[in-house]
Amino acid sequence: MPARLDIQEKLSADAILPKRKTPRSPASEKLIAIGSSTGGTQVIESILAGLDRNIPGVVIVQHMPEAFTESFALRLDSSSGLNVKQAQDGDKIEAGKVLISPGDKHMIVENRSGNLFVRIKEGPPVSRHRPSVDVLFRSVAQAVANQSLGIILTGMGDDGAIGMKEMFDSGAFTVAQDEESCVVFGMPSVAIQQGGVKKVCSPPKISQLMKAFNQTEIFQKLIK
Repeated sequence: MPARLDIQEKLSADAILPKRKTPRSPASEKLIAIGSSTGGTQVIESILAGLDRNIPGVVIVQHMPEAFTESFALRLDSSSGLNVKQAQDGDKIEAGKVLISPGDKHMIVENRSGNLFVRIKEGPPVSRHRPSVDVLFRSVAQAVANQSLGIILTGMGDDGAIGMKEMFDSGAFTVAQDEESCVVFGMPSVAIQQGGVKKVCSPPKISQLMKAFNQTEIFQKLIK
């Protein structure tokens, strides 16, 4: 008798964060949210290099085992001019600070009277991942809306595609890494197919957009 194959149920972000339409109050600052998987560690390191602490706060979900996320954050902290750390529950999102979701937990952005914080939450995998990009992006759509920049990088599967469409619908500016520079074009490709991507860019261009996101006039020239 053949062995039984157990297939993990594929849950949506609803399992962690109920869908809401609009932020309760406008965010006081802009926010950049990044999601990535296979090949993403090198891309993240490259796009953060050369940025300074004048950029908005950054939150990142990188599909990575729990044992490696803290060392990844420490490496980024030493190789960039930014304050990079593994996120802890209740951390405030601030300009020049990069928060990396800990492995095996979801990261949610919360808007508390206009100020932005992260919540680290237990729960089942979403889109078969924990942390899930879909969970992060949904929370950004709901907490920050059009004050946010969403970026989806190289990775296998489709985690983040639905969340990016929610960010797009909330008025966020959304970017996908281009196929040529991706190790795996899965996540960006599905996000594009879902209709949630405004611009497809190479990593150097993504870095330029991040740097200019607080400077409206320069940012508008870059996205033309």
